[in-house]
Amino acid sequence: MDMDSVIGMTLRIGVIISIILISIGVALIIVRGEGMGYPLSELSSMRSPVNSSVIPVITAINESPSLDGLSLIVLGLIVLIATPVIRVLLGIASFAMEKDWLYVAITVIVFLDLMIAIFIIPMFLR
Repeated sequence: MDMDSVIGMTLRIGVIISIILISIGVALIIVRGEGMGYPLSELSSMRSPVNSSVIPVITAINESPSLDGLSLIVLGLIVLIATPVIRVLLGIASFAMEKDWLYVAITVIVFLDLMIAIFIIPMFLR
């Protein structure tokens, strides 16, 4: 199996897992009428108090085994965000296998930009 096939399969699997997690999460919220203690009326209103700063990633991961709908939705979004990041990492590996060092360097810069945008910049926006 070549790297292009691995990258394509990774993207497909990431999106499918994300869709499944988010769909199950939405269904659980509708059935139970709440998610992570927030009633459905708050989750579906235009002024919902729920956003990514309210639900830490670790909380969503810890609550997922209890089949909490909102936690599964957050986990699905994390998978969706991680999918292209994994693709960039696989791109680095692919270019390194081809010994194309210019593209390795460029892709490493893209990866570092992603990491700064995901982890560093949000700390300054709080």
